[in-house]
Amino acid sequence: MSETAAGAGGGVAASGVGRLSALLSLLLMMLMLMCGPVSANLRAREKQIIDEIIGSDNYDKRIRPAGANDTGPAVVHINIMIRNVQTISDVKMEYSIQITFREQWTDQRLTFDSMQGRIQYLTLTETEMVWMPDLFFKNEKEGHFHNIILPNLYIRIYPDGGVLYSIRISLTLSCPMNLKLFPLDRQQCQLLMASYGWTTEDLVFLWKDVEPVQVTKNLHLPRFTLEKFITDYCNSKTNTGEYSCLLVALIFKREFSYYLIQYYIPCCMLVIVSWVSFWLDQNAVPARVALGVTTLLTMSTQTSSINQSLPPVSYTKAIDVWTGVCLTFVFGALLEFALVNYASRSDKHREKLKEKLKEQKLQWERDHAAALEAALQEAGEDGHTFGMRVSVLPRQPAPPPRPRRLMDLLVAKTKPLVSRHNGGMGGDKGRPCEIHLAAPRQNCCRTWLSKFPTRSKRIDVISRITFPIVFAFFNMAYWSTYLFTEEEEDGPK
Repeated sequence: MSETAAGAGGGVAASGVGRLSALLSLLLMMLMLMCGPVSANLRAREKQIIDEIIGSDNYDKRIRPAGANDTGPAVVHINIMIRNVQTISDVKMEYSIQITFREQWTDQRLTFDSMQGRIQYLTLTETEMVWMPDLFFKNEKEGHFHNIILPNLYIRIYPDGGVLYSIRISLTLSCPMNLKLFPLDRQQCQLLMASYGWTTEDLVFLWKDVEPVQVTKNLHLPRFTLEKFITDYCNSKTNTGEYSCLLVALIFKREFSYYLIQYYIPCCMLVIVSWVSFWLDQNAVPARVALGVTTLLTMSTQTSSINQSLPPVSYTKAIDVWTGVCLTFVFGALLEFALVNYASRSDKHREKLKEKLKEQKLQWERDHAAALEAALQEAGEDGHTFGMRVSVLPRQPAPPPRPRRLMDLLVAKTKPLVSRHNGGMGGDKGRPCEIHLAAPRQNCCRTWLSKFPTRSKRIDVISRITFPIVFAFFNMAYWSTYLFTEEEEDGPK
C-alpha cells in the first residue's frame, strides 16, 4: 500500500516539472517573436524620424541654427584628438599631424522623440544633409580626408537636437621656428581654427570644457618629445568683421642625444686629433701638414653637412657657435705648426751664425798666437826687449768687446767708504765697502722652459698645455650658457 502511494507521488512530481519546462519554452518563443518586430520597428522609426526632421519641407541646411533662447550666435564646441605627428621639418618649418576633429552644437530643428530612451541617437555618414560650421585651418599647407575603406566621418543627432560631427584628417601645417638655441631648443607649433564666413555675431567657436585636446598614449616622435599643449582663443578682426578663432599650441622639446652623437662628439674628436701634431717631431713636416689639413677639411665638411640640414637664417645658432669654435681650434693647430716651422728655421740660422763667429774667434786666436810666437823668437835672437818688439808687430783686429757684468762694474766703480788716512775712524786701515745684492728670484716657468733649448720646441710644449685648457674653458662657458638658457614662453605666440 505504501509503495503504491509513493509511486503515485513520484508521477505527479514528474508531470509538474514537465509542465513548467513547457511553459518556459512557450514564454521564450513569445519573447523571440516580440523582439524581432520591435527591432524592425525601431529601424523603421529611425528612418521615419530622419525623413521627418531632415526633409526638405521641414529643414533648410542653408540656415544656421539659432543661439540660446533663439537669439545670439550659434555656439560650436570643439575638441580634437592627436593621433600621430609624422614629421617636424626644420628646413621647411612645417609639421605633419593626424587628428580626429570633433564639433558639437545644438540645432533645435533636429529634435525628435526617443521612444522612452530606446533611440539614443541617429547616425548619418553624409555631411550634406545638415548645416555645418564653415571652419578652416588658418596655417594649413596641405590636408586630406581618409576614405579607406569608407570615409572616416560620422554625424550623430541626439533627441534634444544636439549634433556631433567627427572626422579623421591629416594636415601639414606651417610652424615658424626660432633656432637660436638649436639643438637645445623647444619649438612651439600651433594649430589655428577659425570661421571663414560667419562673424562672431552669427557663429562662435569654444573649446570643450572637459579635455579639449586629447593625445594618444603611444605617440612617438623620432627627434622630439611633446611636452605639453596650450589652448587659447585668437579671434581676428578684419575690415569685414570679427571672426571666431581657436588655437592650440604644441610644445615640442628636441631630443639632444641624436645631435650629441652625430655633431658634438665628432667635432670634439676632430679638435683633439688636431692636437696630436704638437707631439710630433718638428722636423716631421709631411706628417704634421697632412694631419692639420686633413682635420681642417673634415671639420669643414662636418660644418657644411650640419648647415644643409637647417634653414638659412640671419641669426647665429648654438650649433654655429660650437662648429665655429671647433673650426678655429683646428685652424689654430695648423697655424701653430707654421709658427713652429718658422721658429725652427730661425733657430738653425742662429746656430749657423754662432758657429761662424766661433770659427772666426778661433782663427783670430790662432793668428794672434802665431804672431806672438814669431815676436818672441825675434826678440830672443836680437836681444831686444819684448815690449819694444811687440810695438812693431802688425796691428791685429781686436775681438769684439766683452760686456762687463753688473757686479764687475759695481766693484770697479765703488770707492771705500772708510779713508785710509789717519783721520779715519779708529785710526785703523780702511776696509773697502762690500755690497751684498739679493739673488734674483727664479721664475719657475722660465726655469722649466729653459730645459728646451730651441724656440720651436718651446712653442710645441706651450701649445700642448694652452690648447686643451682654452678648449675646456670654452666647453664650460658654452654648456653653462645654453643648457640653462630657457626660451621665453609667454603663452602662445
